[in-house]
This record gives sequence, structure tokens and C-alpha cells, in this order.
Amino acid sequence: MSTETASGVLPDEEKQQPEKQLQPDSSEDEFLVGWDGEHDPLNPRNLSLVRKWLIVIIISMGNLLVTLASSIYSESIVQLKERFHKSQEVVTLGLSLFVFGLAVGPMVLGPLSEFYGRRPIYIISVFFFIMFLIPEAAAQNIQTIIVGRFLDGISGSAFLSVAAGTVADLFEPSQIQRPMMLYTLAPFLGPVLGPLVGGFINSFTTWRWSFYILIIWAGVILACLVAVPETLHPVLLARKAAALRKSTGNPAYHSASEDARAQKSIPRALMNSIYRPFQLLLLEPMCLSLCIYSALLLGILYLFFGAFPLVFSTNHGFTLWQTGLTFLGLVVGQIAAILTTPFWQKNHARLVAKANANLPEGEKPPKPDPELRLPPAILGGVLVPIGLFWFGWTTYRSVHWIVPIIGSVFFGAGMFFVFSGVWTFLVDAYPGYAASALAANSFARCMFAGAFPLFGDQMYKKLGYQWATSLLAFLALGMMPFPYLFFRYGRILRAKSTFASA
Repeated sequence: MSTETASGVLPDEEKQQPEKQLQPDSSEDEFLVGWDGEHDPLNPRNLSLVRKWLIVIIISMGNLLVTLASSIYSESIVQLKERFHKSQEVVTLGLSLFVFGLAVGPMVLGPLSEFYGRRPIYIISVFFFIMFLIPEAAAQNIQTIIVGRFLDGISGSAFLSVAAGTVADLFEPSQIQRPMMLYTLAPFLGPVLGPLVGGFINSFTTWRWSFYILIIWAGVILACLVAVPETLHPVLLARKAAALRKSTGNPAYHSASEDARAQKSIPRALMNSIYRPFQLLLLEPMCLSLCIYSALLLGILYLFFGAFPLVFSTNHGFTLWQTGLTFLGLVVGQIAAILTTPFWQKNHARLVAKANANLPEGEKPPKPDPELRLPPAILGGVLVPIGLFWFGWTTYRSVHWIVPIIGSVFFGAGMFFVFSGVWTFLVDAYPGYAASALAANSFARCMFAGAFPLFGDQMYKKLGYQWATSLLAFLALGMMPFPYLFFRYGRILRAKSTFASA
């Protein structure tokens, strides 16, 4: 259910269950190396439960670090404008370019992880993340910060493009729900916790401490990653085959991943990673519509990083750290939405059972329709404009400050519901191209999230707080019917699609 995850899970059209397809079949090839039964100690799924959860916690904290780093900068903008005597638009580029880096990074890091494994990508990425943070913390001009932020976005995107694959490596599908919930929480909480943390830092010390905190945090993550083993099954099986060749002197031992790797190259994998997401965006109306919808919502969230301080400092006289606390409404909404996950799982099971109710006795049920994943997005589509209209038309001095924050709770919950419904639908609807579908979604979201802050301040000052937010609400209202339309007519559209599962 995670964002950005799929591009690092398994390559398109080559998805395989390592436990099943990589087992040696002596009738076909006695030298094909696979796992030695269910208790092979080299299989990462046989690590102790404590160790597996420690790995999940480490990568989740890395994910939280990167997403928080994307938005913590927003609370430094005022100080940076005064320090370097630059305009709002120029300084805001540091926020936008970091998110643009998050958009393009997975296109490269995802395919590279399939060749070299997850562990080296993590370690090298975090190392460069720290290396680019250091000149930002010591910067004597705004250009250094802007360029460094873009490079940091590319480096940090490893956690968004690879980490969910690590969770899938460690846990059986029947066990993956809880660890994936923990991992999924990070990219939602990170962006809204950034202004909260940054507000306190920039209220009581200088903007440089925003970068110092990130350097310290990233250093701890890097130290922890050194102890994290490789988990990618194809890479581990290739190592196992190499060890057998060395120990036995028999060059015939080989793994399925080595055979597959011999038939492809890194440049080809990179080209596919870049080409296919845009192919889906241009040729698939369902994918395009849902990607634009989720991109709009993330764009609004990042626009709020400038709008919230403007609204609450002007109307209610909030200080910087107090405006940071106003983002708690979004946090509460997202956590409340996440807690409803068991309900949506039961609802999905109910819809599947209803769809299979008329099957002849003894007939094997077909794969559930992807459209049955969309009910959360349908509810979220209703909550988002409610939250935006509520927030917009309660931004008056005469209205208590808690009222618009309550409106943001609905927006936060609705955004989570839309994202979770859209992601799971894309994975189910495009099973042969799931990585590319989610990469397309990630690219669209990050491009919108990077672009919206560049005009948010001017829009709120030009239109006024009420109508500026209403404009966003009307855009969300226009996109609201799409999840329901695809829920009703998605099967017909998939039957006409070149890429979707019919």
C-alpha cells in the first residue's frame, strides 16, 4: 500500500515469488539453485522475528527522515529570505527541488537495486544524503542550498523506491500487513511533521540547525544500515550459487536470477523504468486520472506548508512554533484513517464474497476485481472537499483557530483514503506493470507537490484565504467522481486496455 514502493519491489513483467519459482527442480535442472526448503537459514524470511522488525523499523525511520526533510525546510524560509536577501519564490525553490528529486530518483535507484541489491543502494544513498546536507548547513549563499536540496531529494528517494521491497523480502504475504502498515505510516507523517519540528527549531535557534538535525539523524540511520543484511532474494540466490560453484568446483550451479540478469542490462532496465511510467500516463485514462487526482492532493498538502503559516500568523498572531503545531490536525486525520485499515480489509472481503456468491459449487473463485479496492478512495473523495471548504471558510479572525484545524483533520483523513485506494487499485489493475503504474503515480505526485508551493503564497494573497482554499476544493470536487466511476465501470475499461488486467 505504500507509495513509492513498487518500483523497488520487483521489475515489471518479471514478478516472481522467490519461495516458489526459485526452487530447484531436479527434473529440469539439478544445478538450478533455490532455497533448501522452508527453513533455509540464508532465506531472509527465516530471520528471527525480532531482527526482521528491527530492519523494518530502521528503514521506516529512514523513510520518515526523508519525507520530513522535504518539508522541514518550509519553516526556514523566513530566516533564509532575511539572511540571503532573496525573494519568496527563489527561497521556495529549495522546497520544490527536493520534491522534484524525489520524483526522478526512483527511476534510477529502483532498477539499480534489482542488479546490486537493496543494502548497497541504502548505504550509498544515505552517505550522499549526508554529504549534500553538510554544504547546505554551512551554506553562504542560497544557490548552494537549492542545488544541495535537489541532490538530497534524489539520494533520499532510495527509501521511497526500495524500502517496501525489503518488507516484502522479509515477510510472507500472509504476515505482511502489520510491518507494511508501519512502513506506510512514515511517508504520510513525515511531510506534516516537518513543519512542526521545523517550527520549534527556527523559533529558538537558527535555520542551520534544521540541517544539523537531519545530518545527525541520517548519521544514526547510516550506522544502523551497516548492520542490516541484504534481503533481495535473487541477489542472495546468486551469491549462494557462486558459493556452490566455488566450493564444489562445478561451474554448472546457477540461479534463476543469474539467468535473467544475463538477458538484460542496466541501461535497458533504466530505459524501461523511465519509459513505461510515461507510457501508462499517456495511454491509460484510468491511470492518468487517478495519478492526477492523487497528485493534486499531495500538491495541496505541500501548498499548505506556506498557506498555514500565512493564515494563522495573520489572523491569529501565531508565532512560528505555534503555526507548526497547526499541522497536528493533518496528523490526527491521517492516523485516524490508518486505524480504519482493518475495517476496509473486512469490507474488501465482503465485496469479494458477494461477487463470488453465484459461482457454481466447487468452481475456483477468480481473482477479485481491482475495482473492489476503490471504496476507501470513494470516501476520501468526499472528505477532501469537505475538509477544504471547512478550512477555507473558517479562516476569519472572528472564528476560533481550532475550527479550521478541525477542517484539516477531514482533509488529512480523506487524502490517506484516496492514496490507499488508488495505490492498491493500480497494483491490482496493472499486475504486469505494477511497478511502472506506481512509478507514474509517484512521479506525478512529486511534480505537483514541487510545483504548488511556488504559487501558493501569491494565490492566497491575491484571492484571499477563503477563495484560494475554495479554488483548491473545487478542483478536488471535480476529481471526486473518478474513483466511483472506475468502481462502477472499471471492468469495461480494463477490457479495452492494452496494459490492464481484463
